[in-house]
Amino acid sequence: LSKEFSSASSTTTVGTVTSRVTRNGDAVMEKDLLNHEDLAGDRGMIDDIFDETYREKEGPKPPMRYVWRNIILMSLLHLGGIFGLTLIPSAKIQTLAWAILCFLVSALGITAGSHRLWSHRSYKATLPLRIFLTIANSMAFQNDIYEWVRDHRVHHKFSETDADPHNAMRGFFFSHIGWLLVRKHPDVIEKGQKLDLSDIKADKVVMFQRRYYKPSVVLLCFTLPTVVPWYFWDESIVISFFIPAILRYTIGLNATWLVNSAAHMFGNRPYDQHINPRENPLVSLGALGEGFHNYHHTFPYDYSTSEFGWRFNITTAFIDLMCLLGLASDRKKVSKEVILARKMRTGDGSHKSG
Repeated sequence: LSKEFSSASSTTTVGTVTSRVTRNGDAVMEKDLLNHEDLAGDRGMIDDIFDETYREKEGPKPPMRYVWRNIILMSLLHLGGIFGLTLIPSAKIQTLAWAILCFLVSALGITAGSHRLWSHRSYKATLPLRIFLTIANSMAFQNDIYEWVRDHRVHHKFSETDADPHNAMRGFFFSHIGWLLVRKHPDVIEKGQKLDLSDIKADKVVMFQRRYYKPSVVLLCFTLPTVVPWYFWDESIVISFFIPAILRYTIGLNATWLVNSAAHMFGNRPYDQHINPRENPLVSLGALGEGFHNYHHTFPYDYSTSEFGWRFNITTAFIDLMCLLGLASDRKKVSKEVILARKMRTGDGSHKSG
């Protein structure tokens, strides 16, 4: 049993591989295991690793209770997004560029921030970077970081069960947006309350955002994106509101939701064919690198959520840039040997053709 820890340019490669030798003398990868205790000590948590012991409760499922406030607001938002689409031909080029910039910044607040940094602790960020990612996260308006992390860790620990907030076994619509339109399953609440979130509570930047989340969303998600084009280049206030604010926000939400829905249903499974999450390049394009989902659920501690570096993965490029600037460090990366061993042991064989 050998364990590899290599550190170069603030990247830590972690992995454990066992192999057996066949009669003809060739070494064959038989099993790969990550030493979760060592890894947990390194990251300070293991609550994003699937819990094999969980069993769903027997008996009838609890009745579905609609949250009409969310249903109405989401309907209005998407109608506003459609109206925003019709305004694109009338918008100034600066306004469209600003909308794209707002989309990229807000997306990084989710992908590099609440997801890879806070949910999985797959790298470390300095105070200035954590402040930037918190601001970007409020611009994204997808629940505050504390709540996002809690739901996401539950999603990984109890993936595709009643305790998964957006359980894809309940269908595409539920895992995409429906989970936000109904009350949570009691198991989601119960398991979420039992998670160790002490690391998140200890982050003063995160808890500051949680205290002032609503005003931060009003300012950063809606007011700032609207005011800039209206004030600086005399864009129409209607276009300023419905494109950089409403349409950009609607697209950002759906790009994130596609990771929960499409990336759990469509694509191949080269790393673990026994789990639902898939490799979906189209989702990766829209979600800045979050569509390599079979890899991510197999190795949730990898800062890149993929073995392919910057390919379809703007978030990985951003984190690498932050490391180059000295604003991030200690990126966790799974070794090539462990990845290959896992493909050979549990993958669907699709890696051989692609």
